[in-house]
Amino acid sequence: MIVTLLGTGDSPGTPIINCHCKTCEDARRRGWERKRFSVMVQNGEKTVLIDTSPDLRRQLLDNNVEKVDAVIWTHCHFDHFGGFGEFYRVQNKVKVYTTPRIHEDIGRFMRFLSYKAIEVEVYNPFSIGGMDFTLFKVNHPSVESVGVKVEWKGYKVVISGDTNIRIPEESIREMQNPDLFVVEALAPTGRFRKHMNAKEALSLAKKLNARRVVLTHLGHFYPPHTLQSKTIQLVRIIRLSPLERGG
Repeated sequence: MIVTLLGTGDSPGTPIINCHCKTCEDARRRGWERKRFSVMVQNGEKTVLIDTSPDLRRQLLDNNVEKVDAVIWTHCHFDHFGGFGEFYRVQNKVKVYTTPRIHEDIGRFMRFLSYKAIEVEVYNPFSIGGMDFTLFKVNHPSVESVGVKVEWKGYKVVISGDTNIRIPEESIREMQNPDLFVVEALAPTGRFRKHMNAKEALSLAKKLNARRVVLTHLGHFYPPHTLQSKTIQLVRIIRLSPLERGG
């Protein structure tokens, strides 16, 4: 199984239009950027997207992806679903999994596009392409929002989704002991109503006993990429092999 972080930025991405902070200016000068959030999980010939960012066309082209087997939406904010329109005239009847409420919220914007909406309930596992997925509640006011657990051949990957630190206890139990924890951390420090900072995210990872942690949904509040990479691991592709588990 291969987990690819297609986009690790927050809602405006980095650099931000009309922002001239040190980080945004460094991105312009050096030609780097953080596209909006989306995670690709692949197993064999199957490709699943967790969220469809507004940058989806470029993300799929850059990764030579020609077909997507399924999509999972975590919540109804535009930076997490807006790129789904890129399937228009490219791929029909895309399967999309999420809760009834999130389908209802996003469906208002997607009436022009034919897709197969599959309703799933939180904490109830479902399978796609030989992988088992479970949605769990998180806390991202004022909308319903979920995180995603992926299980495959003894591996457990947890993707926090957008959330603050006040995650329900039932979800904490679902998230325990991940081999890989992809967790949102909007900024290095500071208090946010909807999001975690890096200190909170790493504290949560410790509480969950995560073997490996990757921070995502990063805003321009972090130092420029070359400086930040010295203190926080910045990776994009994680390969999980059953050979590591003796499979």
